[in-house]
Amino acid sequence: MTELAAIRAQFPALAHKRYFNYGGQGPLPEPALEAIQTTYRHLQVTGPFSGQALDWVSQMVAQTRAAIAQELGAPPATFTLTDSVTSGCNIALWGLDWHPGDHLLLSDCEHPGVIATAQQLHRRLGVELSTCPILATLNQGDPIATVIEALQPRTRLVVLSHILWNTGQVLPLGELMVACRQHHPNILFLIDAAQSVGVLPLNLAQLGADFYAFTGHKWWCGPDGVGGLYVNPAILDQVQPTYIGWRGIETNASGQPTGWKPDSRRFEIATTAYPLYTGLKAALDLHPQGGTAAERYQRILQLSQQLWTGLATISGVTCLRTTPPESGLISFQIAGWDCRQAVQHLEKRSFHLRVIAHPYCIRACTHYLTQPDEIMALIAAIQALVSKR
Repeated sequence: MTELAAIRAQFPALAHKRYFNYGGQGPLPEPALEAIQTTYRHLQVTGPFSGQALDWVSQMVAQTRAAIAQELGAPPATFTLTDSVTSGCNIALWGLDWHPGDHLLLSDCEHPGVIATAQQLHRRLGVELSTCPILATLNQGDPIATVIEALQPRTRLVVLSHILWNTGQVLPLGELMVACRQHHPNILFLIDAAQSVGVLPLNLAQLGADFYAFTGHKWWCGPDGVGGLYVNPAILDQVQPTYIGWRGIETNASGQPTGWKPDSRRFEIATTAYPLYTGLKAALDLHPQGGTAAERYQRILQLSQQLWTGLATISGVTCLRTTPPESGLISFQIAGWDCRQAVQHLEKRSFHLRVIAHPYCIRACTHYLTQPDEIMALIAAIQALVSKR
């Protein structure tokens, strides 16, 4: 694992922490930090609003968009650059032409930011909301049948996470969408990809999702403030921009708006912190040194299974999943310990995990960067917690 050690050495946070919170935010590698600093300095030296600087920024944005497209298997023109998963979801949710009585279906494992947006659609536009019980399918049951059973005649959009942020379950997304469209051919799917991008090998051009919202600051270990939204070209004209700015519009010789950009750039708004884009591209350039996307995913699975197996041997620890994990997220509870208190106790010993509110549990994340000895140390630390009670 010489190559892996060399990659890890480029992450300052990994030198003195046992990091298990990639699903919250990944640590930034030195090349990304340096790229951000260099870009800010370059723009100030060049002149931040000079013609030379603007041309350079345009090229840099295009390169970042192309790097994202390469990772996710779809043309660059299908990606809107955003600042977060939530922004991407908002573009899709507010961009559809909703009518009172239209139906929006969510799972019961969606992020609060998405749920709150859906609730606002109900309040302002009369969209009907319902929730399907995906959480109950973690260890038994059929998520495909669960979603199909919850569809209604006026269902227009289904919102699901590819990897559930609270349990780590991977939904069989391709099969699920095909099965649902056999019943309702015109249904659209918005996918929250906060936990899948940077974990699963992906080919969005083949997957079949209409919207796929993601961020660069979690499993990709890029800077916070840069994300994206894939928009299927087949449904581009069904979505109208809600927040509007110069980056998304075409103008005439007098500088007046004449229409939208011809692709997914139409949902971008205005000035942003462009040096962050170079930071994300630097992070994306680093990861192939750890293997292909498929190879990195297999290592994530090996490491998460090591942690899951070790936790299962501790009397008093309950893993929410009763079969080997499908992703790098492992959720568990410790008998006799409040989850927040346990996470705080572990952080004092340089173990970084997080609490999930529903279901109330502790979540640990294994990345391909995670070392087996870190996992063994975490298992020992949790065993010590149990022994204190």
